Amino acid sequence: MDWKPKGSERPGETVLEGRLVRVEPVAWPEPGEELARALAEEDDQLWHYMKIGPFAGADEAANCVRVMRSGDQAPMAIRSLATGEVIGMASFLRIRPDDGSAELGSIAYGRAMQRSPMGTEAMLLMMSHLFDDLGWRRCEWRCNAQNERSYRAAERLGFVFEGVFRQDHWIKGRNRDTAWFSVIDGEWPAVRGALEKWLAPENFDTDGRQIRTLEEVRSQFPEAT
Repeated sequence: MDWKPKGSERPGETVLEGRLVRVEPVAWPEPGEELARALAEEDDQLWHYMKIGPFAGADEAANCVRVMRSGDQAPMAIRSLATGEVIGMASFLRIRPDDGSAELGSIAYGRAMQRSPMGTEAMLLMMSHLFDDLGWRRCEWRCNAQNERSYRAAERLGFVFEGVFRQDHWIKGRNRDTAWFSVIDGEWPAVRGALEKWLAPENFDTDGRQIRTLEEVRSQFPEAT
């Protein structure tokens, strides 16, 4: 099977805009300082399973994001198009251009994003950038095997469980077994179709409540189940 990317661009270099959110590379002073303030305001529970956080203040959060940006990671700020405020972050990690693969990780949703379609749209934008814009082959998701919320989020978005790396990390004084998930390019059209159909305005009532769950929508896309 032959494969080559569509160009030399790496993930994390482009602004991605949807109907609800804009996902943009972290740059200083904006939106980096906004992101640092948003992250510093979140409680400790958000960071329990993550390598980063919690932060004592905006300066500490800002330094963490700078370190991430200087490595092979590409932290992205998530901005609400309704308010113009930075309300969360997600990153492209494990960026491997030669393999056409990258991970979505270091995901931290502020209160405004939690239980909102904005988070789903942000993930759709980032996945679509990898597969549709760059022509890459694989999108990964990793989480602590005990992190049930992240586990459910991966499966809800359409990622396929691949297995567990036992005793993979030692983080914050605790062992971490890592659960691995992926979407590959052959699965992407059906995964994308389900996400786009669920996010469509007609799937939400006047109070913003979903009419059909993503799982119900996905049943119309057998290749995505």
